Amino acid sequence: KMSHFQATNVRRFQQKAQVVTPDTIYWDRLGKPELLKEHSTIDYVDFSPSDPDNFVLTCSVRVQIYNLVTKLVVKNLSRFQKTAYGASFRQDGRLLAAGDEEGHVKLFDTTSRNILRLFKGHTAPVHRTFFTADKLQLASFADDKTVRLWDVANEKVVKTYEDAHTDYIRAGAMHPQASHLFISGGYDGKINVYDTRTEAAITSTLDHGSPVESMLFLPNGSIFITAGGTQVRVWDMISGCRLLTTMSQHHKTVTCLRLGSDGKRLFSGGLDRHVKIYDVSTYKTVHTMTYPNAVVSLGVAARDQAVVVGMVDGLVSIRRMVDDSKPSELKGIKFTHRRKQRMKQRVAPPNTTEQVDHVVRLGRKRLVQRIFDKHLRKFNYKEALDSVLIPIYIEKQPELVVALLNELLHRKGLQRALSNRTEETLIRFVQFLCTHIGEVRFMRVLLNAASSVLDVFESTTFAYSDNLVNALSELNKVMYAEIRLTTELLELKGALEMIIGGALDNNEAADTISYVQTNAAKMVPSKAAESYVVVVE
Repeated sequence: KMSHFQATNVRRFQQKAQVVTPDTIYWDRLGKPELLKEHSTIDYVDFSPSDPDNFVLTCSVRVQIYNLVTKLVVKNLSRFQKTAYGASFRQDGRLLAAGDEEGHVKLFDTTSRNILRLFKGHTAPVHRTFFTADKLQLASFADDKTVRLWDVANEKVVKTYEDAHTDYIRAGAMHPQASHLFISGGYDGKINVYDTRTEAAITSTLDHGSPVESMLFLPNGSIFITAGGTQVRVWDMISGCRLLTTMSQHHKTVTCLRLGSDGKRLFSGGLDRHVKIYDVSTYKTVHTMTYPNAVVSLGVAARDQAVVVGMVDGLVSIRRMVDDSKPSELKGIKFTHRRKQRMKQRVAPPNTTEQVDHVVRLGRKRLVQRIFDKHLRKFNYKEALDSVLIPIYIEKQPELVVALLNELLHRKGLQRALSNRTEETLIRFVQFLCTHIGEVRFMRVLLNAASSVLDVFESTTFAYSDNLVNALSELNKVMYAEIRLTTELLELKGALEMIIGGALDNNEAADTISYVQTNAAKMVPSKAAESYVVVVE
């Protein structure tokens, strides 16, 4: 009674090795996601500049400040009659502004949770509010197609930009250094650039091409980035707001943008459930993170200590940077095992009773595998090796050859398969080793196969032709080249680690971000703020 024969595993050699870059190593240090669940869409996420462990979530009628470590609510700002939008901190972390469905803009003291100012004037929901660089004024972007600039101290409107857009205004950004410059983006696909010093209300109007969902400035203020549709666009403010580049890495709407790594990396989140990370020096994607649902908001802590993502179903994912994490080979094994288990559950039971319309037969690729599996079943190792050592498989599908070699090595049958061979077959085999031994996915198997070849020559005495000697000499050169390359890479790695370690030690103090709390006069709530009452229905 024959035991069950398991077909040779070819898939493990089909996938090429993933290119490991410094970014993949760095962002893989983000720990497993810790989840929070709110009742509705997470509209906005913002980290406190003064306390990086605190971040604010805007969801439904609540604005809540969470602690990153405990995952608990530290402050609950629930003074909203209708849905709140876009709660964001001032640069010093003392104040927090948020718009709402009523068209009001509320200014909160993050310590006492009191409403300090109530800005009224918009006739439609206000989705985004941001402070100017000097912290003295506040800009609001609303669905009534207007942008308003408010004075924080006296609760007065400084300037109103009427009909700035022809559709809802859902995005805006303030210049990080110049308090007189800011931009707005609307669902009409237009981008407006404002300068409060000029007589003209709007200095430039650009076309993004899709409804603008999010926008931001790079830290130096010379470049701003807009997101809308499936595109992220980069504009140069110095050269007349010229379009520098367009990134189309998402296949659904891009909803949010954020900066990380002290402005050296750009994050974009979209409805395709992905968060893309770009290098701002090249604007190329360096890493991708996948989430269980559509991403609508995103926050990145100082020094990349955490990435918080808000999703359309109210789920909040918190991934904190783990300093002592090390790459684990078990991670891939566990994932493969889980994937196999899920695949087994998805496979339907065999249909033995119902009539079928068509019978789908296995293609040629499956038959190729069955050829050497048939020989392996009968322990005909030489015939199995001959069935794959033909030009079409050596050139087009080397993974088939390597899969068979791996199986023969496992059975301790490769030396038997190579014994008493013609010179032509041995030369073809050695040439295959020389061609593919440098590939990471094949290297371990082919090194063991090369050792078996030498064992065959050691145990057999016969005259070597010039062609066979040349093939073995080529294998010798390839092996020495691989050893030399490995040695050079290890030396380079050691040198880079010393340079990077020294640079980090020297710049650690210089890169520290600190905010000095001045003894400014404490703001007191205005009359309008004191008299505001939330009616509970």
